[in-house]
Amino acid sequence: MSERKGRIEDQRLVTGQGRYTDDIAEPGALSVAFLRSPHAAARVVGLDTTAAKAMPGVHAVLTAADLAADGVGPVQAPLNVEGPDGHKWHAVPRTLLASDRVRFVGEPVAMVLAETREAAMDAAEAIEAEFDEVDAVVDVRAAMEEGAPAVFDERPGNVGYVWERGDWEKAGAALAASAHRVSITVPVSRVNAAAMEPRTANARREGETWVFHVSHQAPQSMKDALVKAFGVPAEALRVVAGDVGGSFGMKAGPLREEMLIFWAARRLDRAVRWRADRTDDFLADEGGRDVLMEVELGLDAEGIFTAERVRMLQNVGAYVSARSLPPVLNFGGVAGVYRTPVIAGRVVAVMTNTAPVAPYRGAGRPEATLAIERAVDEAARLIGMDPVTLRRKNLIPPEAMPWRSPFLFDYDVGEFERVLDAGIAQADLAGFAARRAESEARGKLRGLGLALCIEAAGGPYGTPGRDFADVALSEDGTVTVLTGAFDAGQGLETAMVDLVAGALGISADGFRYVQGDTANVPRGKGMGGSSAMIVGGSAALDAVDKLLLQAKALASDELEAAQDDLEYESGAFRVVGTDRAVDLARLARVASEKGTPLRGSGDFQPKEATFPNGCHVCEVEVDPETGLTQVVSYRAIEDIGRVLNTQLAEGQIHGGVAQGLGQVLMEEMRFGADGQVLSASYMDYAIPRADDMPPVTCGFVEIDTELNPLKVKGVGEAGSVGGLAAGMNAVCDALASAGVTAFDMPASPSRVWEALNAARAG
Repeated sequence: MSERKGRIEDQRLVTGQGRYTDDIAEPGALSVAFLRSPHAAARVVGLDTTAAKAMPGVHAVLTAADLAADGVGPVQAPLNVEGPDGHKWHAVPRTLLASDRVRFVGEPVAMVLAETREAAMDAAEAIEAEFDEVDAVVDVRAAMEEGAPAVFDERPGNVGYVWERGDWEKAGAALAASAHRVSITVPVSRVNAAAMEPRTANARREGETWVFHVSHQAPQSMKDALVKAFGVPAEALRVVAGDVGGSFGMKAGPLREEMLIFWAARRLDRAVRWRADRTDDFLADEGGRDVLMEVELGLDAEGIFTAERVRMLQNVGAYVSARSLPPVLNFGGVAGVYRTPVIAGRVVAVMTNTAPVAPYRGAGRPEATLAIERAVDEAARLIGMDPVTLRRKNLIPPEAMPWRSPFLFDYDVGEFERVLDAGIAQADLAGFAARRAESEARGKLRGLGLALCIEAAGGPYGTPGRDFADVALSEDGTVTVLTGAFDAGQGLETAMVDLVAGALGISADGFRYVQGDTANVPRGKGMGGSSAMIVGGSAALDAVDKLLLQAKALASDELEAAQDDLEYESGAFRVVGTDRAVDLARLARVASEKGTPLRGSGDFQPKEATFPNGCHVCEVEVDPETGLTQVVSYRAIEDIGRVLNTQLAEGQIHGGVAQGLGQVLMEEMRFGADGQVLSASYMDYAIPRADDMPPVTCGFVEIDTELNPLKVKGVGEAGSVGGLAAGMNAVCDALASAGVTAFDMPASPSRVWEALNAARAG
């Protein structure tokens, strides 16, 4: 596939011609505002909606009682986790509107539908809600203590689920017998997805069909959830996701408010629309990360890893469901790229009076990489060995591929030392000592963070999903690409069009790209897990192959030649050794005349997940007088398999790195002891600006995988997976040079300043 400059979709998006859900005109649609709980934990004593219903422009005020009257029960993504003792853990029930209890600040209690957004908001404030506030718990350790307030009475100890793999006792014995042992606690803060486009939905009836427009990354799965929850016939429902301004995993699953919009529209038989505001986002969006990791790493006298044990305490918030599973699905990443012989892992999901958590870019991968890479750096300090040397001594060698892991993830291919060497060269590690000395001469502390990252992509591991694509050729020569994968800003339109054009050997001009509309694309995996090109792209190739098989049969008839005597090149079939040829446009017209459109329907399901991996090197400077931490250099080498489009791949890495470093430096959702959200606006929740980020230099080591025909490994999560670990290692290295022995994210100026002052005080 030849590389282009820029992206196909950029012209439309940067000139204001994007079509987002809130752009869709809905004449006469009712606007929605939600009454949200002001308490993190309380019993709902009463709701008096009389005054609200009487306000001008108000058409309805709906509560949990109305849901019950319609026979609508709890809705959540099903959970089925078997604990180490054989206990089966399932999701807790989540009513779409809170009924007898509220469990986090911002939980929706009632919805108002009015002629205008302003009227709906005014009426929501007029609802007289009476709550009996009870004690809340927001910290995972406190939630597990005996006598802690119960989020759900039927879940003693607030345990959402327990998962374990590996022999915990065997790993403990190997650690105890090791010459050296590192034990660290690594908190990973909760973050908000901070999508440019807030969550948005609108529903309306068109004849016998309900059309639901929603800002969502997997419209097919959203349709399935609506069908199951409300009993609407699948053929009477069309779900459309247009342009989406950021998702990152948060806009997936059976989202609560969105489902309520659809229910209310059907109940009232009216068009209904809703757009979250930023306060809604911070209060009610599902959060990301929020894990407390306890990591142990053993080494022998020579620095060879002997054993590893990782326990993750995951704050899943008020409701546990399949959306709470990122640490489990990607726990295998704690093994890293190392040949550690004994590994054990455990996840304890703990419910608290906070909004639920869900996948956020990387979805457990950054946390797993952070666990092992922080431990390796601490081990290097403990035994006095250069961290690069220590890593090199423990790498899985290429001749060991395919690698049969002692813990969860088996790797098909990988040349980890080659990636490490490329990262070292690109980052000029040999010159770091001089750069640190120069920083010190200016009164600054300079730190170096290196992280070797690996992740499962195109999965889930063990059960990779299937995706679908159609490629159709119309009589006017237009090629339509319909894909079950979903582009929420990552450049998939460009990648797919160029892929299909390259496979057909024709120009990418005159292509039409279709996604996100279940009327045209009824099946699809959507966006997630860096799977778009691995699975969706491979499905598109399959579609091209099937289209060409159909076209070849037509060409055989048109040219009156045997199919074996035909060759295909640059959009035309020719009889070998002659100038007799017929192009695809002509064949499309022939197919149309015969009533069989020229179209290929493809699908693909990989045998297993792929494993993109990389070496990320970050350098930071810390001002000890103010605590300000600045990233001054960032270099990344990635093995993502075959690189189809360098610009798109680099863009994905840049974005992921920014999200990883944003969490390292500033991003954190904060809660008071009573569960009140202390970071409910961008005045209190910081996200990185352009001038907070350095230029990110990328490079690639291309090691093909045979697990898909494109030989690609995925890139969407890569930047966040490496960025979190490399950034934290750099900050900790800088602070360690001033005597700080332990430091937790985020590295905000006040936290850094306090840590340095504490170290000076001894």
